[in-house]
Amino acid sequence: MKMKKQTFFTLLIIAFVLSFFVTPLGDYSKILLNRWLAMAPTIITPEKRGKISSYDWTLKDEDWKLFSFEEAKGNVVFISFWTSWHMPSQAQLKDIQSLYEKYKGRVNFYIITNEERAPVELFMEEHGYTFPVTYRIVGEDSPVTILKPPGSYIIDKNGFIAVHQNAIADWDNSAVDALLEELISE
Repeated sequence: MKMKKQTFFTLLIIAFVLSFFVTPLGDYSKILLNRWLAMAPTIITPEKRGKISSYDWTLKDEDWKLFSFEEAKGNVVFISFWTSWHMPSQAQLKDIQSLYEKYKGRVNFYIITNEERAPVELFMEEHGYTFPVTYRIVGEDSPVTILKPPGSYIIDKNGFIAVHQNAIADWDNSAVDALLEELISE
């Protein structure tokens, strides 16, 4: 029995859609799709920027040692909340890695998770990410609203919020580069 072309293509499309739900290829495809659909973050105009309340925030570094967010005072700051198991978080980490490589030493990066160390370290090693991981202490007061992953902020040297992004974003683009260069030079 010969299959019609239309039936063949319909079955092919169904198989492709099902692959998103039942195969490891599906996870990779969903991450890739999230990357493709990510837009540049919305930059807040200077006159509409709110200021963070303080720099009083205790966090843990990648060695699980306590430190104060106070070290960020007077610097341009990039904050991103993420988890290793969350697909939209995973999708934007490649862009965050690129941003980190371009601006390390000129921008303070706080890529914050509330996970335990073991799964985070494994995830970082598997993907070859080198940005610094920061661990949030659950219940600790924060000068910024704790966003659901993959929420992010860019804060200028005076504590004004230039970007408040509640969703996945494309961080590796010319608009973000121009903003960071402007904030660094102020």
